[in-house]
Amino acid sequence: MVQAQQITGAVAYHAEGPVWHNELHWVDMLAGDVLTLTAGGDIRRRHIATVVAALRPRAGGGFVYAVERGFALDLGSGSSLELLPAVWSTPGVRMNEGGCDPDGRFYCGSMAYDFEPGAAAIYRLDTDQSVRRVVAGVTISNGLEWSPDGTLAYYADSATGRIDVFDYDCEGGLTNRRLFVTIDAGSPDGLTVDSQGGVWSAVWGAGAVHGYSSDGVLSAVIEVPASQVTACTFGGDDLMDLFITTSRENLPEAAEPAAGAVFLARPGVPGRPVRPFLG
Repeated sequence: MVQAQQITGAVAYHAEGPVWHNELHWVDMLAGDVLTLTAGGDIRRRHIATVVAALRPRAGGGFVYAVERGFALDLGSGSSLELLPAVWSTPGVRMNEGGCDPDGRFYCGSMAYDFEPGAAAIYRLDTDQSVRRVVAGVTISNGLEWSPDGTLAYYADSATGRIDVFDYDCEGGLTNRRLFVTIDAGSPDGLTVDSQGGVWSAVWGAGAVHGYSSDGVLSAVIEVPASQVTACTFGGDDLMDLFITTSRENLPEAAEPAAGAVFLARPGVPGRPVRPFLG
């Protein structure tokens, strides 16, 4: 086993969605803030909305965000945030986790605040800013990332205890969903895929990140000294650093002092550059 090292203080209540784009960016989801770890070790915090669930860089500059019930665009160069029309009006459901496909479209999946089974879905923001629902009937939509060749997409609905895999192409989208692996202790959360096709999943409730080979064999376990591990991403100049986010949501005040911090491990394999949003 590998032990992850703490690299920030417990700076977030519910840290999620880390992304490497020149610097490490992640969200303090329920505070609606995006945090950035600078090269000098400082942390910048920017308030986006009531909830900010996920972000990806835009190819033209700035970022795209998933907010509580839809999407927002930051066009860069000091421009203001553009909130797109809400995707739904139900107040009991919020966005939760997302990523970009090989064709530059941004996805985010949702969940009900009360965890109602089947109340959530995955939505896709196309480059023309239209939105469509692409997967319905999920419960806690979490990790979503594509294989290096772009033909597979790995996905976790945490309530199922499974990581599934879809086939993917631009026209057909996500099809042929099937089991990749089952996680028995804890729940699969945010995930990433390395340059060799290995899948790395945060395991909520287990204080760990699991690494799987492309054929579903557990090949590595990274121990994290916080039980609620939320997501992971590769980054750093050589893409060999695995950054890991954690949460202290619903923990007693004195419990797990490191919960809410970001951790770092070097599992020995490089990741891939983040796929940007082309809209």
